Amino acid sequence: MFNPAEPVFYRHPDYVPARGPHHRVIDPALLTEVGRFAITTIDEMDAVLDTAAAAQRRWKRLDAKSRATLLHRIANRIEATDMRRCAELMSREMGKPYPEAIGEVANCAGAFRYFAEMARDEAGKVAGTTQAGSFQHARYEPLGLSVHIMPFNFPILLMCWTVAASLASGNGCIIKPAPATTLSTLEFMAVFEALPTGLVACLPGGVELGEALIASPKTHAVAFTGSVAAGRAVAMAAAGQMKPAVIEAGGSDPMIVTAHAPLDVAAAGAVTAAFHMSGQVCTSAERFFVVDSVHDAFVEKFVAETRRLRIGNGLGKAEIGPLVSKAARDKVIRLVEDAKIKGATVVIGGKIPESEPVGWFYEPTILTGCTSDMAIMQEECFGPVAAIMKVRNFDEAIERANDSEFGLGASIFTTSLEEAMEAADRLEAGMVWVNNPLIDNDALPFGGWKKSGLGRELSKLGLDAFRRSKMVIIDHKPVVQDWWYPYPDDWFYEAEGRKHV
Repeated sequence: MFNPAEPVFYRHPDYVPARGPHHRVIDPALLTEVGRFAITTIDEMDAVLDTAAAAQRRWKRLDAKSRATLLHRIANRIEATDMRRCAELMSREMGKPYPEAIGEVANCAGAFRYFAEMARDEAGKVAGTTQAGSFQHARYEPLGLSVHIMPFNFPILLMCWTVAASLASGNGCIIKPAPATTLSTLEFMAVFEALPTGLVACLPGGVELGEALIASPKTHAVAFTGSVAAGRAVAMAAAGQMKPAVIEAGGSDPMIVTAHAPLDVAAAGAVTAAFHMSGQVCTSAERFFVVDSVHDAFVEKFVAETRRLRIGNGLGKAEIGPLVSKAARDKVIRLVEDAKIKGATVVIGGKIPESEPVGWFYEPTILTGCTSDMAIMQEECFGPVAAIMKVRNFDEAIERANDSEFGLGASIFTTSLEEAMEAADRLEAGMVWVNNPLIDNDALPFGGWKKSGLGRELSKLGLDAFRRSKMVIIDHKPVVQDWWYPYPDDWFYEAEGRKHV
């Protein structure tokens, strides 16, 4: 472990230093400098893309088993590496509690193992033939170089999800980390040491670099996680170049608590779903719809569980760290104040904690009496706020939950099998959790409906995002086909003694 008070000027011995201006990384808890990195210039980007393209041409010619072996070697390296420095950097960069940071970097190996074997197991399809003596099949081939524009909240895990799939497909990968979490990403890059030189590259930079990577004719696919506005811009830029894109654009996830909910479990689950990583999770539960008959009892238990949370520096004993920036906290304050003006009641939180006067902290907050005209019920908050609306029954809860332009995830707590099955059918979201929010699975698709994104990460769909199909027809005994030119005379149309061709 290193001295938290000592800034990091990132010069890893195996990395080529960029020549652009330095960017200062600020600790959102202490407002002190964590370190600096140099921004990649456009000329440097072009050189990196040329190197990556050359490496990818060799990589794609490897057999699937050899590629899988190297991906397993990356997984082994992740599992064997002491990730405490990487986790501490992440916590200092964006405020995440240390247990969550170390858990993130330690749990990335599974994606590499999953996609290594998925790419070996499913590389195409043999179809029933349409002609005797013809071998008709489809195969998957890599796209070339994929661009991975990453968010600050899960900078390592989400990067591994798409990079593992892309590498398994035979591509090279260019990673542009979020400026807020570039230092931890650079630290993690050492796990790719077993790969051919240049096949995976990390290019620090901001919006300009991301735009240049998408626009470059040397890149061929895009993976992006971030806001809806930025996701729309990325999707449009990629579409302009006819490049496939996987867009995970966040949301404002609903949670339903029905009359049949196990209230103790629901309250504990709600605390994690709403306040995990200070609410800076794309699948955080933000809009709560609680059936009238259990509303007061649920709120009482939810508040009691929330009081147990500790606020503080992510490197201390705290569940609630700071928000990533002043702008992020300002948005939370704006949404809470708007709700209060329009009639919502703050039952806990709703202010900057007195115990943390420095840094971008905000208390975990529960609002009751929320209505659909409040901005917090329409926008993504991305902060530690749970907005509760009382509803009459299960059907109204479903209707209110679906009344959103977002559709990433949705949660429900109930002991009724009928309600669970109905919710799974009727909720308009890419993911539905019953009594266990925020869970993901490498073998199941991760992504949203509506404005919450395009395409899917993880699962076979996540692999398909980084490969293209090719239909192949092989006749091993060449013969002249009866439908080839010229047509026989009796194929032509004749009517009333006149020939029509």
